[in-house]
Amino acid sequence: MPKYLVAMGCCALLAAGGVAPGPARAADRGAGEIPRLTDDQGRTLTLRGWNVEDKTHRGDQALSAITERTFRDLRAHGFGFARLLVFWDDLEPVRGQYSQPYLRKIERILDWAHRYDIKVLIDAHQDVFGPAFGHRGIPEWATRTDGLPFTHHPDDWFSEYYEPAVQRAFTHLYEDADLRRAQAAMWRVLAERFGHHPAVIGYDLINEPMGEFRAGEDPATAARRVEAEQVTPMYNRLARAVRSVDRRHWLFVEPTPAVGEGVPTGLGKIKDPKVVYAPHFYNTAMESGADYDPSAHWIESYEAAVTAYPKEQRIPVVVGEWGPPDSSLPHMGRFYADAMASLSRYTSGWAGYVWCYGGGYCAADASGALRPNKALTATPYAAAVAGRVRSETYDPGSRTYRLVYVAGRGVTELSVPTGVGEWRVGVSGGAWVRGTRVVGLPGAVVTVVVVRD
Repeated sequence: MPKYLVAMGCCALLAAGGVAPGPARAADRGAGEIPRLTDDQGRTLTLRGWNVEDKTHRGDQALSAITERTFRDLRAHGFGFARLLVFWDDLEPVRGQYSQPYLRKIERILDWAHRYDIKVLIDAHQDVFGPAFGHRGIPEWATRTDGLPFTHHPDDWFSEYYEPAVQRAFTHLYEDADLRRAQAAMWRVLAERFGHHPAVIGYDLINEPMGEFRAGEDPATAARRVEAEQVTPMYNRLARAVRSVDRRHWLFVEPTPAVGEGVPTGLGKIKDPKVVYAPHFYNTAMESGADYDPSAHWIESYEAAVTAYPKEQRIPVVVGEWGPPDSSLPHMGRFYADAMASLSRYTSGWAGYVWCYGGGYCAADASGALRPNKALTATPYAAAVAGRVRSETYDPGSRTYRLVYVAGRGVTELSVPTGVGEWRVGVSGGAWVRGTRVVGLPGAVVTVVVVRD
C-alpha cells in the first residue's frame, strides 16, 4: 500500500542510515546477477500487471468490486499478471471458522483470471494491522495491544503504524505461539484450496510487514532488526505451512517499507528453493503529491538498496506495488520511462498499484483507457521465453520491442496490447511465429521484433 505523509517525518533518518525442489527454478542471468523467475517448463518468465483489490466491501459483498471486466481489460492492455489482495479478517472472521463463501469468491476471481490467461499472486494483505485499527488485514481476535494507546490519523494513515498499540500487535503476531499457529493455519487453508488452480503463480505471505521500535532506535535500525529477528522466522514458519500442502508455487516475501528510502533489507535466508523477493517501489515525496525530480536520484538509490539481498540469496525479484498517486504532473512521463528502465534491469516483473476505474492511483479511467502516463506501462514483452535470454529492449520512440534469445525446447509467448492499436510481430534466426507464439529450433539464436503499426 502506498506511503503517505508519515514517511516525510522519518525519511531523513532512513536515508542515513527445507523442501524438495519443485520443477520451476530461478534462471540465472549470469555470475553476480539476479536470477530470473521461471515456470515449470523452465521458461524464463516476465510478470507485468496490476494489483486488484476491494478494501471497501466485507461479508456478503466482499471482493464485489473485482469483476470479470477487470481481467478482460488487463489482458486487452497486454498485462498478464495480477496481485490479488485477500484479507485474513474476511477469511477467518471467527477464530477457527473459515468462510467458505469468501473462498468461493476468491475461486471465482481466479477462474476469471484463467479465462484471460492472467497469472495471479495471492497476497495476504494488511494495512495498519487490521480492523482493530480501522483498516483491513489481521482479524480483531488476533490483535493484542496490551492496552497501549492508539490514535487515528485520518489525513496521514500510514503514520498509524507508529502508534504503540499497532506496533505491539505486530510483536504479538510474531512472538505468540498461538497466533503463529493461527497464521500458519490460515495459509494452509489458502494453499490447499488454491494450490491446484491454473491461474495461481504464488503466494505473497504478508503485505508490508512492520514491527515495534525499541527506545532510542531510529527507523532504519528498527526495520533491519525486525526483518532479521522477527520477519525472517515468520517467513520460514509460513513457508513450512504452505509446503505441507503445496510444493509447487513460488513464495513471495517482502521487506518492511523502509526499503523505499534506500535502506537495504535485514531479511535473512528463507529456507525454501522457490522464493521471490517482492519489495515495493514508492517515493515519499511523490506519495505526498510532489512531481518527479530526476536530480534527487531516488530511483538509483532504491535500485542499489533493493538489489543487494536478491544477489546475495540468488533469488528473483518481482516488485509487488509501485506508481504515484498523480501520474499527470509535468515530469511523470520521465518518471515512468526511468522507472520502467530500472525495473527491467533487475526484476522479473511488477504489479502497479492499482487496477481500478477513476482518479488517483487508478490505472484506468471510467471508459477503461489507461490514464495519463500510465499508458507507458503497456508495451509488448515476452511473458515466457523458451530458452536463454541474451537481450531484451523496448524503444518508446520507435515503439519497437526486440528480444534475442538462444532457443530451447518449448514455446515462447509474447504479450502484446490489443486495445491500443495494432502490433506486428516478426522473427528471424531459425524460428517461426503464429500470432504471439514463437517456436525456435533448439540452439538457434532467435530475434523477435514487435513494432507498432
